[in-house]
Amino acid sequence: MHIVCSDLEGVFVPEIWINVAEKTGIDELKLTTRDISDYDVLMKKRLDILKQNNLKLKDIQDVIHEMEPLPGALGFLNWLRSQTQVIVVSDTYVQFTGPLMKKLGYPTLFCHTLEVSENNSVTGYKLRQKEGKKKTVQALKSLKYNIIAMGDSYNDIDMLREADMGILFCPPQNVMDEFPELPVTTDYGQVRQILEKAFLSM
Repeated sequence: MHIVCSDLEGVFVPEIWINVAEKTGIDELKLTTRDISDYDVLMKKRLDILKQNNLKLKDIQDVIHEMEPLPGALGFLNWLRSQTQVIVVSDTYVQFTGPLMKKLGYPTLFCHTLEVSENNSVTGYKLRQKEGKKKTVQALKSLKYNIIAMGDSYNDIDMLREADMGILFCPPQNVMDEFPELPVTTDYGQVRQILEKAFLSM
């Protein structure tokens, strides 16, 4: 049996932090895991920016409530869930995902947790576990599942490499250049074609 493990932002929904950056006018918040490979460095930078600009969790959540899935994402995800089990494995946070999961039909989600103070300031974050995406794939493979993984950024690479099949979805040029061994897709139709063949052969 197959299980598909997929990233969330950049695959099914837009990048949350980029939307926050556009709403607040803080360009530094546009940096994502597509730009910075060290997740800890990236998150510490984000937390510093939030503190400097007195941005609260609610400010971010207000932006997320206005976001919609990427065009075609819901239809693709519905098709995929009709074919096999899907787990969204993301480096986002429980406090962010509610509205987006509702709009995607509540797929299974593995993600992290923010630390939030009494005045609604984001003070830190707790990883579900280090290398969580890779270890999710390893755990599922140990149960004798065939794993297909999808992602677009540096923080997805270990997951894609660990899977029986890894697929880059609309990645930036720098990621494509650094990991040429991974197949690249640019729309859901291409992914569906690859998956249909994989379901028959794996």
